[in-house]
Amino acid sequence: MIRKHFAGFAASALALAVSAQAFAGTVTTDGADIVVKTKGGLEVATTDKEFGFKIGGRLQADYTQFDGVFTDDGKTANEAFFRRAILEISGTAYKDWKYVFNYDFSNGNTSSGNSSDWDEASIAYTGFAPVTIKVGRFDPDFGLEKATSSKWITAMERSGIYEIASWVNDKQDGMGVQVSGVAGNMFYGSAGYFNKDGADYEDEHGKDQPTYNLRAVFAPMAEAGNVLHFGVNYANRDVEDFNGSVTSRMGVRGTTEDTTNGNRLTFAGSQPGQFDGDSAWGLEAAFAAGPFSVQSEYLKRDIDAKSDSLIADDREASGYNVQLAYTLTGEARGYKLDGGKFDSIKPSDKQIGAWEVFYRYDNAKVEEKDVEDTKAKTHTVGVNWYANEAVKVSANYIKGSTHNITNDEDDNDGDAIAMRLQYVF
Repeated sequence: MIRKHFAGFAASALALAVSAQAFAGTVTTDGADIVVKTKGGLEVATTDKEFGFKIGGRLQADYTQFDGVFTDDGKTANEAFFRRAILEISGTAYKDWKYVFNYDFSNGNTSSGNSSDWDEASIAYTGFAPVTIKVGRFDPDFGLEKATSSKWITAMERSGIYEIASWVNDKQDGMGVQVSGVAGNMFYGSAGYFNKDGADYEDEHGKDQPTYNLRAVFAPMAEAGNVLHFGVNYANRDVEDFNGSVTSRMGVRGTTEDTTNGNRLTFAGSQPGQFDGDSAWGLEAAFAAGPFSVQSEYLKRDIDAKSDSLIADDREASGYNVQLAYTLTGEARGYKLDGGKFDSIKPSDKQIGAWEVFYRYDNAKVEEKDVEDTKAKTHTVGVNWYANEAVKVSANYIKGSTHNITNDEDDNDGDAIAMRLQYVF
């Protein structure tokens, strides 16, 4: 019943926020002035910035078609689904306290393994500026593309290399605390501690086994159309028993949305209880000049077998990507030093919008003693049309090939087409 009432409230708020975009203005009172903004959701705040809230959200409707190694039998499969349908509520209280509550009505979190539909529920304190302390449920900080909102990443899906160590930036229904901040107009850093739910994150007595994340960014050029960005990441989790499996969709989300014929690539199989050490580190770099941008990331994961294991050996998973993007209509990608991330493209011509083309190459592999390496690479080309600041239309073509990874029909390559209609408010 509570969920039903919440859904009704969310739907009403969504309708109010969408319809409110047709109006704008300022409302004042005999006390502190109140400013109401309706461009991009509904935002209400006092002019002294002591209090305020915003209601927004995102809707991503996807269609994918895929075949070959991306399906069990190699035949063509397709899926139409809501990738995300998130109501976002955020605000400020007493100037230094910030809160975020994001709820996903698409069940996007449950399909990825979480039991809750909360995309984020957090409270942050900013009174120690430029340091921010954040507590609650939110994604750990690891990697440039993960830091960038799903609304403004270039390809429809983030690079498949993240999935070879998915725990490094997955909240997994847990709770965490993170300290982050900027310095000198060119440095950003974060350190996080997270307790996550699930069998992989608890010992046999039910005691939590936490994960730790560190990220540091150096960006001597940090503004839209003028970016030079370097970053390093490290993550470690305290685990006594886990299965050591490594899988990835390699950019084709439909492989898990399709529970009948979808084939998520398996780089290393499950060996329950044979591993007790897991760590990862990564590098990131980006450059942007006007409408052109290039970015790349490298990730390496070390999976340690138990010293007394008779059937398992240490595993090493690694991957990298390179992405080139160009906005044909001349707009630059936004960038924020606080968070070390790219942001939205805002069309300068309201009639034709902004048109962006891109190419991304992903490469991943897993190595293990006395076992032949498993590898996969994907090429993704695509186009994004930012019709306005609220609507984005995307089309991606993905070509994948594998080595020592096949489906039930021994296919080792496949193709996919993906399309998305996104509305952000």
